[in-house]
Amino acid sequence: MKSPKALSTLGMAMRAGMLATGDEIVLKAVQKGQAKLVIVAGDASDNTKKKFRDKCSTYGVPLAIAFDRAALGHAIGKSERVIIAVTDSKFGQMIASHLSQHSEVDNIDQSTGQQGQ
Repeated sequence: MKSPKALSTLGMAMRAGMLATGDEIVLKAVQKGQAKLVIVAGDASDNTKKKFRDKCSTYGVPLAIAFDRAALGHAIGKSERVIIAVTDSKFGQMIASHLSQHSEVDNIDQSTGQQGQ
């Protein structure tokens, strides 16, 4: 399994109530400034990837394209998930640091200047 630390940290964030899942819920979290990191499954549709890449860029939210929908769902104890927002900055930083060390990440943008806050 690739990046088990990122997946286990996602599970901890879920148990702590620091995740939002689902297209509309994540979109609202991004727009309200609640999302600290958005993760899109690598097997999501191109439209979904583009939609969230654009929204995250507009609102300055780091975005990672990682894993697949089954791995994301399993990590948080739910059915398959295509999109997840981490709503806690510490969890977001931990997960982003684990993801940036692994090759399955297609895109992670941390140029928002929010690191270390």
